Amino acid sequence: MATINDNYLKLKAGYLFPEIARRVNAFAQANPEAKIIRLGIGDVTEPLPQACRDAMIQAVEEMGDRSTFKGYGPEQGYAWLREKIAAQDFQARGCNITAEEIFISDGSKCDCGNILDIFGDNNTIAVTDPVYPVYVDTNVMAGHTGEANEAGEYAGLVYLPINAENNFTATIPDTKVDLIYLCFPNNPTGAVATKEHLQAWVDYARKHQSIIFFDAAYESYITDPSIPHSIYEIEGAKECAIEFRSFSKNAGFTGTRCALTVFPKNLTAKAADGSDVELWKLWNRRQSTKFNGVSYIVQRGAEAVYSSEGQTQIKRLISFYLENAQIIREKLTTAGLDVYGGVNAPYVWVKTPAGLSSWDFFDKLLQVCHVVGTPGSGFGACGEGYFRISAFNSRENVEEAMKRITENFQV
Repeated sequence: MATINDNYLKLKAGYLFPEIARRVNAFAQANPEAKIIRLGIGDVTEPLPQACRDAMIQAVEEMGDRSTFKGYGPEQGYAWLREKIAAQDFQARGCNITAEEIFISDGSKCDCGNILDIFGDNNTIAVTDPVYPVYVDTNVMAGHTGEANEAGEYAGLVYLPINAENNFTATIPDTKVDLIYLCFPNNPTGAVATKEHLQAWVDYARKHQSIIFFDAAYESYITDPSIPHSIYEIEGAKECAIEFRSFSKNAGFTGTRCALTVFPKNLTAKAADGSDVELWKLWNRRQSTKFNGVSYIVQRGAEAVYSSEGQTQIKRLISFYLENAQIIREKLTTAGLDVYGGVNAPYVWVKTPAGLSSWDFFDKLLQVCHVVGTPGSGFGACGEGYFRISAFNSRENVEEAMKRITENFQV
């Protein structure tokens, strides 16, 4: 008889967002007249930039002509896209990243999980708490953890608490860890990291020969010029860090799927015999074996992000969502709630009122206000008592949601 990967049985009953969907669908079926406003998952709502749409339409036309038709593309991504990314996202900020070190993919979520393919099972892994659930769940699936305790913490992971007291930036551990997940601007708290804080992490990683997985999916929302957009703005980061980026939140590609991962050519890790192995080679082999690349049409759309028109249009998109975040912050603060994030990030992190648990607050918002957010406990034990609200929605919905919440949750 065929057997399964028993590590999947360690996973908690449901991944956070499917559980939210289940509760919302049940409520909607019981209350068909309710107008539900969804500020839960970080899915964008505004149309793709015109420059991206035009480029995709042109690419579709090319696919209809034998002379310009494209079949299988390079698994690493087309050079013309990688070169623009290297020049405008990295070299323009003083980061010595080349096109060859960039791999185009169909999503940062995918790459954050797939990255584990090239790392061994005996690494000590550190995650912040609260944390984007994909980091934890993919390690559970890969067999890197033990069972979860009552708080949802898995044996074998090193949890680094982040809270208001430490400004939602984790204290660097006293002991050695091998793999470190960092996300800035942070999902779910909306916190950002200073150059000094990131330098301390890079120094730690170099000292202990650790690898940092740096999720920069929300870097385009940084407006403070003192805050780094890339880990590679930090001295020594090319020796210890892999960076993940996405077109989902800056250019609205959540339904189109395009992202990138940066693998410095000089980045190494140890083989079982103690020798140094170039991680770029392993990832290149992994992608060439398991991935056939992002479609030509989508990559042409992503390339248009770097045109002058594209840059103007995505800046307008980002400003729109940041204005939504500002409205959420101001309205909830006026209502007397403790509010964090939402300045250099599209997420607002809220302390639940009156001692309500995260899921109790979720249910109350849904039932009383018909508004959906994300319970903080779904991001980890230290997220209990907090709640994430996303700025990704129309202005009308954001304003209406805040009206409903502030009318019912004055502190």
